[in-house]
Amino acid sequence: MLHTISLGAVLAALWMLLSGFFEPLLLSFGLVSVVFTLWIAHRMDVVDHEGHPIHMVGQALLVYWPWLAWQIVKSNWDVALVILSPKLKIMPHTFDTQTSQKTEVGLSMYANSITLTPGTVTVDMRGDGIFEVHTLTNAAREGVETLDMDRRCTALEGNPKPHKGEQKS
Repeated sequence: MLHTISLGAVLAALWMLLSGFFEPLLLSFGLVSVVFTLWIAHRMDVVDHEGHPIHMVGQALLVYWPWLAWQIVKSNWDVALVILSPKLKIMPHTFDTQTSQKTEVGLSMYANSITLTPGTVTVDMRGDGIFEVHTLTNAAREGVETLDMDRRCTALEGNPKPHKGEQKS
């Protein structure tokens, strides 16, 4: 129920932000749209801790996203320096890295965080939490191999429920 209420609040805020109108008729259309969307989502059984992970919002907004934004800025700068360098010190390669996330939300958040950081791309996920990562430089590889981003994504999961195929211990 908490996920449904939260999703409704997010949809209503998004509708108001995108419409920009606050007339009674248009607000009532927005309310009907949000309620109809929530009804459909409830019938499809997609409102859950993975589809709308509200348990991650506080820590993600205050801690992880600012940290990730800073990592993106630093990586942009590093990639720009490599590209503008006369010697073009790129060494593209792929490697495997083990992840420590326990949920599908955590795994996808980590994979997307790697991909959002310039100079790195998550190419594939094999087995149970092994990512194949493509990097542009050795420094980018070392950045992934420090596992700092992995630890931060795992910390966001809190007390996770295991993802499909994993036994809860």
